[in-house]
Amino acid sequence: MNIASFTFGPFAENTYLVYDDNGLCIVVDPGCNSASEQQVLTDFIESNNLQPSLLINTHCHIDHVLGNKFINMKYGLELHAHKGEIPVLESCVMVASMYQIPYDPSPPIVNFLLEGGVIELGQMSFSILFTPGHSPASISLYNSEHNTLIAGDVLFRRSIGRTDLPGGNMETLISSIKNNFFSLPPETVVYSGHGPSTTIGEEIRENPFLQA
Repeated sequence: MNIASFTFGPFAENTYLVYDDNGLCIVVDPGCNSASEQQVLTDFIESNNLQPSLLINTHCHIDHVLGNKFINMKYGLELHAHKGEIPVLESCVMVASMYQIPYDPSPPIVNFLLEGGVIELGQMSFSILFTPGHSPASISLYNSEHNTLIAGDVLFRRSIGRTDLPGGNMETLISSIKNNFFSLPPETVVYSGHGPSTTIGEEIRENPFLQA
């Protein structure tokens, strides 16, 4: 399994391409909102002979969905996310207007990701962890074979997701992290929605929000 990261948009959001050795590819949280960013993504896909096959949002805040429509139209992919993120996705037109960000509205969530479910594509398999708190129904994707966690905006290097947006709750977020992440192997690599990657062990030891 391979993971390529791209930092896009005015919020410096991390977009991920997760792909296997046969080129099957999952697009996670596409934040590309300009022609140049879209070109960067498609150039990588084409140069590596990838076949985008799944479009997933860990959650539906504006910075994580800016490229949904592009991916949908370019590769014919329907959107996968948790049902609880529907109101968040529907609010993005208003949020984009408030921030004065160009936004081609995302297609709706067609395939609902369920807590405890599994996403399988080619040689890849991810467990779906329900990790609300930053958003009402954020999910994280865990691959046990490669000790890999795609955490959206739940957990960052030495920080956690903000909880002052609609649907956010600090107590819920801390519980999501401790109940879902603390039992994972300490060497598990965490790919966050913003900033550099980290590991579960590092954050248990060093993250000031998780010490209490």
